[in-house]
Amino acid sequence: MFSGARAETVAELVGTASLLDFPPGSRILDLCCGPGLFLVPLAARGHRVTGVDLSPAMLERAGTACREAGAADVELVRADMLTYVAPDSYDVILNVFTSFGYFENPDDNLQVLRNAWRSLAPGGRLLVDVMGKEVLAGWIGRPQAVDLPDGSYVVQRDTVLDSWRRLRTDWTLVRGSTARTASIRSFLYSAAELHDLFLAAGFADVECFGDFDGGPYDQTSRRLIVRGVRK
Repeated sequence: MFSGARAETVAELVGTASLLDFPPGSRILDLCCGPGLFLVPLAARGHRVTGVDLSPAMLERAGTACREAGAADVELVRADMLTYVAPDSYDVILNVFTSFGYFENPDDNLQVLRNAWRSLAPGGRLLVDVMGKEVLAGWIGRPQAVDLPDGSYVVQRDTVLDSWRRLRTDWTLVRGSTARTASIRSFLYSAAELHDLFLAAGFADVECFGDFDGGPYDQTSRRLIVRGVRK
């Protein structure tokens, strides 16, 4: 999921995508930063970057990536997105790689957006990147397989639940003669649904895009990116 090739793709994205073009010195929070794929290129562009994640293993990987890249000023915080609030502290908050919608209670997912609103300075922007319901409908049902360097492989299977309200993703690691499966569940959002959730959290000027290049969200999109502003 977080290969070296993907890190290179993210670095190129940060350098070229219009939705990721922020004023120099912007205070940026990567909420659910994972292994830090966005942290390093954002710091390299002169931004003041913070990464928040609940996983110690991911934060350790992020710290290693930042040290190896010379991004010593990146701040890493272990915290739960459901409770993390840093009032008026950021100009931009990013939530990428479909890291939104995993709480069982839908009100908790709304609370995450409200936390982000409080953590932004006036005029600050939140960008959430997910697999939109409309995009998923175009390819779901086909298992996805990824080969790993040690000869093992992972198979991903997605199952729609609750009349397209939720999704279960099963990951099966096959190594030699053994297999192990883990599952996660998340809420599915259409562009209209996530747009309205942003409004409910207090955001203004809410827009939906099909990629970080700022293109429209339509039948050709591969991602759903929603952006809102704290007025």
